[in-house]
Amino acid sequence: MTTNVLILGAGFGGLELATRLSESLADNVRITLIDRNDSFHFGFSKIDVMMGRYSAEEARLPYAAIAQPTVEFRQETITKIIPESRQVQTDSQSYDADVLVVALGADYDVRATPGFVENGYEYYTLNGADRLRQALAAFDRGNIVIGVLGEPYKCPPAPFEAAFLLEDYFTQRGLRNQVTITVTGYMGAPVPVAQEVSRPLLDLLTARGITFVPKRTVGRLEGASKTAEFVEGGGIPYDLFIGIPVHRVPAVVAEAGMAPEGWIPVAKTNLATRFDGVYAIGDVAAAHTAKAGVFALRAAQFVAEQIIADVRGTPPPAPYDGAADCFIEFGRGEVGKVAVNFLSGPHPTGMLEGPSLALAAEKAQFSRERRQRWFADSLK
Repeated sequence: MTTNVLILGAGFGGLELATRLSESLADNVRITLIDRNDSFHFGFSKIDVMMGRYSAEEARLPYAAIAQPTVEFRQETITKIIPESRQVQTDSQSYDADVLVVALGADYDVRATPGFVENGYEYYTLNGADRLRQALAAFDRGNIVIGVLGEPYKCPPAPFEAAFLLEDYFTQRGLRNQVTITVTGYMGAPVPVAQEVSRPLLDLLTARGITFVPKRTVGRLEGASKTAEFVEGGGIPYDLFIGIPVHRVPAVVAEAGMAPEGWIPVAKTNLATRFDGVYAIGDVAAAHTAKAGVFALRAAQFVAEQIIADVRGTPPPAPYDGAADCFIEFGRGEVGKVAVNFLSGPHPTGMLEGPSLALAAEKAQFSRERRQRWFADSLK
């Protein structure tokens, strides 16, 4: 008997899940992977585009090059999800699944912050990162403010990563003394769940002359006065505002009634939803971890093991541990690695390794390995 597995979303989680199931159950499952886009890009590649290391087009990896021949990819837009019966409708056809995995990520609501579209920049999309690259090339003096506009958001270290890279960028241009860099957001520390990570990050920010303003969320950008107004009161002047947009669950997920409190609730142990045979992984899930590609990758590994056990009739795998390592760039060619474990102990733990040139090489190797694993013909 063949098990029909339907995976919605071909990001970190969807690609890894499809690959693992194909490797282990090629003769026992039919794997269909659906995404509205024609290509994938790593989240960290947007930083590379922002810094002018390569173009947005060079960052894209076409889904046509998916390595596993038993994975059937469909470029379609999902229009309806019926989780009770594991049925999915797209702009092309309908699907019925024995196992449904929702890995649709998070959408960006750039209009949730008044004035942001007209007066701000973002680097959480490839097009946004390329637009910011052009703005940075023309910027030679003034106040840069990096603001986290809502909670939660993808990759908690990302705004600080951008700050370090911009500090290095303007240092190399000989303009560092003419540019101030400030990071602000709702959080009280750079990585609130792990002070072991936040403390060294704060020390490095201070050493680089970067200001962190905690517990202040920008709720409006006033273009005329060039002021980022805080929800909590007051504001900060800017000449270049870079925002981490408000994140939302995709509309099709909300319309399905799967996210009553904003994100899809899942069991801590195996990421199952309240609907039989339906899982949620990655940014779309309220998964008790940070929203980041490496956590989607880890979640996919655990859900794959659960599905494999169910198909084979073997005991279930160990509970999901909520652990992952996340790379963070610091400029000067150096990279650090944040290791966080959310679920294995009584409280989350974390540590920061580096930064170093050796970890920069490790990050590059991580990227090469995933490209080869998911897109065998796409290595550059």
